Amino acid sequence: MTDRPHLLIVDDDERIRGLLGKFLTRNGFYATTARDAAHARRILGGLDFDLAVVDVMMPGEDGISLCRWLTEDRSLPTLLLTARGETQNRIEGLEAGADDYLSKPFEPKELLLRINAILRRVPPSEPATSQPKVLILGDVRYDVGRGELWQGEDPIRLTATEAALMRIFAKAPGEVISRARLIEDLGRAGPDGEGAQDRAVDVQITRLRRKIETDPKNPRYLQTVRGAGYLLAPD
Repeated sequence: MTDRPHLLIVDDDERIRGLLGKFLTRNGFYATTARDAAHARRILGGLDFDLAVVDVMMPGEDGISLCRWLTEDRSLPTLLLTARGETQNRIEGLEAGADDYLSKPFEPKELLLRINAILRRVPPSEPATSQPKVLILGDVRYDVGRGELWQGEDPIRLTATEAALMRIFAKAPGEVISRARLIEDLGRAGPDGEGAQDRAVDVQITRLRRKIETDPKNPRYLQTVRGAGYLLAPD
C-alpha cells in the first residue's frame, strides 16, 4: 500500500473533486483534494505528493500561477485541466512548467493514462553509494546517475519533463535527436496532431536552455540542428 502514488487534486468544483478522488482511488492511487490554490498550499505544508492535477480556471489564484509554484518551488509534476482548448492556452500552461494538459470534458481513462505517463517520466532515485557519470555544461554539471542538475553547490530544479529530456540527451551526448523521437520517448499523446506536439517540445527545450545556458538565445550546449532536431554537446 505504501507504493501507491499520492495525488493532489485541485479544483473549485466540489462534484468534480469528489468524482476524480473516487475514480483515482479505485485505480490504485491515494488522492487528496483541495478546493483552491490557497487550500492546496496549506495541504502541501504538511504532506508530500507524487503529482498534482490542477484546474486552470479557479477563483483567487489561478491554476497557471499555482502550477508555476508547484513545478519551480516544489518540483512536483503537474497536469493541468482546462476548459480552454486553444493551442496558445496550452502552451501557456507548458511554459508555467506543466508536464501535460487535458481539456475538459475528458474521459477519466484518458486522465489515468496521462497521469501514469507522467509518473513514468519522473526520474527514479538512485542509491547514495552510486558513482554516477557527470556531464559538464560550462558552470553547470549534470549527474547522469541521479538525474540531477547542479550549478556549483546549488541544485537546479527540473520539472519531470525537463528531467526526462535531460535523461534522453544524456544517453546520447553529441547525437542529434529528432523531434519525433523526443515526442515518442516523452510519451506525450497530444490531441492536436504533430504540429502542436512539435511546438510543445520546443517550449520544453526553451525552458531547459534557460537552466543550462549562459545565453539561452545563443545556446552552446543544447543546440538546434536545423531540419534534424536537437543535440546535447557537453564540454
